[in-house]
Amino acid sequence: MAIKNYTTRVDVYTSLGEIQGALAKNGACKLMIDYDGAGRPIGLMFAINSPINGMMLFSLPAQVDGVLAVFAKQKIKPDRAQAERTAWRNVRDWVLAQMAFIEAGNATLDEIFLPYLTNKQGETLYQMYTNKRLLLDEGGRADANGYR
Repeated sequence: MAIKNYTTRVDVYTSLGEIQGALAKNGACKLMIDYDGAGRPIGLMFAINSPINGMMLFSLPAQVDGVLAVFAKQKIKPDRAQAERTAWRNVRDWVLAQMAFIEAGNATLDEIFLPYLTNKQGETLYQMYTNKRLLLDEGGRADANGYR
């Protein structure tokens, strides 16, 4: 089965606008697009104001190189512009699915996006975990500080 949205013709900026709209509608109070050196969007950052933790910043990447690798593996023409459209459309689909989950009362915005929560250095919670700077014991509990 081919990667989702591999034939999309929807412009990257249309997908970005839909993502931004969904996030704003569901509690994001700040939105920013990250661009590479060639002016292509590579990620989206947004903030929410949590009643418990105050302002929280989240970072969502669009893994274009990952999509290109899948294209090569699946013998799909390795076209960077198509990979960008596919990557952003898949981010959009995922965000909209998460918004439906939130609207149904299954979770909160900060709960859904927790792996993408960033620290002051721009590192996500998931990256900290994979770099063994956030460790859980065998029972799934964080150490006393939650960080190492």
